[in-house]
Amino acid sequence: MNEQFEKGLKVRKAVLGEEYVEKSLNSANHFTQAMQQLTTEWCWGEVWTREGLDRKTRSIINLSMLTALNRPHEIRVHVRGAINNGLSTDEIKEVFLQTAIYCGVPAAMDSFRIANEVFVELGLV
Repeated sequence: MNEQFEKGLKVRKAVLGEEYVEKSLNSANHFTQAMQQLTTEWCWGEVWTREGLDRKTRSIINLSMLTALNRPHEIRVHVRGAINNGLSTDEIKEVFLQTAIYCGVPAAMDSFRIANEVFVELGLV
C-alpha cells in the first residue's frame, strides 16, 4: 500500500465506517481489487482530503449527485456517511427535496425510501 492509499483509507473509514470498508476490501478479488485501490487512492485519498470543502459539504454534494444518477447502493452508503459527517436527518431530507425539483421526483423518491431505511436501521426515526 502506498501513502495515498493509506491517506484515503483513513478518510474512507471515518466517513463510511470501518466495518463497511474492511468488508469491501476483504471481499475484493483479483477482478475487483483494482477498483478498490483506485477508489481508495483517488476518491478518498486525493479528493476527500482536499481542503476546499468540509466533509459535510462533500456529503451534501454526493447525495445530490447520487440521486441524480439514481444509484441506490451508493445512496445507502453515503446516507450513513452523511450522518457520520454531521448531517441531520432534516438536512438530508432537504437535500432530497432539492434534488426532486432538479433531478426528478422518481429519483428523489428512491433516495427518500433508502434514506428512511438507513435511519430506521440506525434508530434515527
